[in-house]
Amino acid sequence: MDITYDPAKNARNIEQCGLSFDLVEAFDFETALFWMDHRKANPEERVSALGLIDGRVHALVFTETVTGIRIISFRKANKREAHRYEQETQPRDDR
Repeated sequence: MDITYDPAKNARNIEQCGLSFDLVEAFDFETALFWMDHRKANPEERVSALGLIDGRVHALVFTETVTGIRIISFRKANKREAHRYEQETQPRDDR
């Protein structure tokens, strides 16, 4: 999967969040939660995701491209998002 992004936006993200978009290569897409981001009117469909990198939950927003994804935003998940991820990915005891 190709991962693309705006280099200037990546530089701002490193400055503001301490995270390079290059780290998305380690994002666990297999166990991530995904939903469509309809909060703003955008020309492209945006996908929001919560997933793990090295055991920590991260928040990712991206658009799909023909060969992969283009990153829009990427940061460490806040407590509410981390809790949501944990709640929705834990196996349920149906006893």
